[in-house]
Amino acid sequence: MTENLLGQKGLYMRKRVLAMAGVSSVLLLAACGGQTPAPVASGSVNAASGAKLVAVVAAAASSSSTSSSASSAASSSSAAPVNSAYVPAGYKLIWNDEFSTDGAPDPKKWGYDAWANYYDVSNGEKQYYAANRLQNAHVQGGYLYITAKKEDLTGWPSYQGQHYSSARLWTYAHEAWTYGFFEVRARMPCGAGSWPAIWTLGTNASWPKGGEIDIMEQLGRTPSTIYGTVHDSAYPQPGVGSTKTVLDACSNFHDYQMTWTADRIDIGIDGVVYQSYFNNHTTTDQWPFNSPQYLLLNVAMGGWGGTIDDTSLPSSMLVDYVRVYQK
Repeated sequence: MTENLLGQKGLYMRKRVLAMAGVSSVLLLAACGGQTPAPVASGSVNAASGAKLVAVVAAAASSSSTSSSASSAASSSSAAPVNSAYVPAGYKLIWNDEFSTDGAPDPKKWGYDAWANYYDVSNGEKQYYAANRLQNAHVQGGYLYITAKKEDLTGWPSYQGQHYSSARLWTYAHEAWTYGFFEVRARMPCGAGSWPAIWTLGTNASWPKGGEIDIMEQLGRTPSTIYGTVHDSAYPQPGVGSTKTVLDACSNFHDYQMTWTADRIDIGIDGVVYQSYFNNHTTTDQWPFNSPQYLLLNVAMGGWGGTIDDTSLPSSMLVDYVRVYQK
């Protein structure tokens, strides 16, 4: 797919205007939620992948639940993960989250991008990103649930009158990486208006100068189309990207991947690369990707996602694991 096929994305693309010096203060905009929402219906998982089956657990988690305290940057899971077959030769695991402890996402690994509530609303998006709220982000049965709901969270910090709630998790101020193999195993939500994403942003400058890598974006109205896109100052909107058809993106888990080196960025699914972006060794506008990037996971509503089907809500993106490897 060429840039022309991504042209409509420019109409609704999120604004990356973060002033990095001011973002950290937003991490203080946190409020505790109530109980865990009921999980979405479980879907099948390819047995050959060795992935866990979705466990639908009805018991609610207490808002005081804490996540695993294992926090080593070299291997942050309480159980050693089994590498997928797609890890390139010579790469070793340096950071991961296997989501093995029920409750809130591990605060030693993840924060919440509440700052997005100030600018995403002006970009046509309809969600309010809640911080530290189990209804929108919780771990259960070995999976991270990021859940979008139809509701007004009037009175919450940075609330802008949105009629939907969701969550955006990030590793900002926790961890960032320069180069590596990134793998996120996830199952997408379905329903018109949803816009889940797995992506990275640069730490050294605001958007687009710092660069953005969209490892995975999907629109609930066209659920079988997965987008992989790179944005920088040379190609801010709509960026340089391609698509991949994944017919069961909403019913099965898939491995969404990026291999990032000093010379190129490859974006793929289940070991198949469908989008490559090359370092032309010309300007930093074309290649800001020699500096650290941090990871984000979120489910947006509206905007590029289009008109929202309220009957599809609540709806969740399930994440089996997040793993980062380097040579």
